[in-house]
Amino acid sequence: MPQTSPSRHAVVTGGARNIGLGIARRLQEDGWRVFVLDIAEPEEPTLRVDAQQLDLSDPAATTAALENVLENGPVTCLVNNVGIVKPASFDAVEIDDFDRIMHLNLRPSIVAAKLLVPGMRAAGAGRIVMNTSRVTKGKIDRTLYSASKGAIQSMARTWALELARDGITVNCVAPGPIATTAFWENNPKDAAETRAIVDAVPVGRMGAPEDVAQAVSFFADARSGFITGQTVFVCGGTAVG
Repeated sequence: MPQTSPSRHAVVTGGARNIGLGIARRLQEDGWRVFVLDIAEPEEPTLRVDAQQLDLSDPAATTAALENVLENGPVTCLVNNVGIVKPASFDAVEIDDFDRIMHLNLRPSIVAAKLLVPGMRAAGAGRIVMNTSRVTKGKIDRTLYSASKGAIQSMARTWALELARDGITVNCVAPGPIATTAFWENNPKDAAETRAIVDAVPVGRMGAPEDVAQAVSFFADARSGFITGQTVFVCGGTAVG
């Protein structure tokens, strides 16, 4: 496990599995002390030491968990990754699902930033990275999911402007088809629509969590301080054209 500096503390929401786990592992490899907040225990043993299990849709529980993290010192990297998908066609969208999606996919980002940005300001530098999605360019059966991810992407640009003078950058990674359990749960392997998604990837393969983590690592790097308000589509080219 790499040596970490006391000032290099990172929080990854939803970092126990899939893309979040890949991001948390990579930041740990980069020398960050990584605090994972998730409803599940991290699959990576080295991440369990600083992990907390909680429902991130609960703002009080999220606040308490972050306050526990801050007892170890300021956090200068926040990766807002947690999210759920509930595929539904327009006619099948249930209004009651709106709060569930927004309270988990969007609200924790605001709760976490409000608590962690003061420490970033005091340090004179900070990195906030949002995990959005290629669905912000449009995808069938994703009304509520795309709404939540589009809101995050737009909010990130606003934060980028407001926090720039504090040395805090705010950027987004927008994954395309990434081979995770979450992807296969929402895209059945035997479905023709899923095969079409996979076959349409220009680079000829599905992405991996490590591909997304590479982009997050870039944005989190101290040398990336002149890049803010941007979205990188980690999608194998599916967002092009």
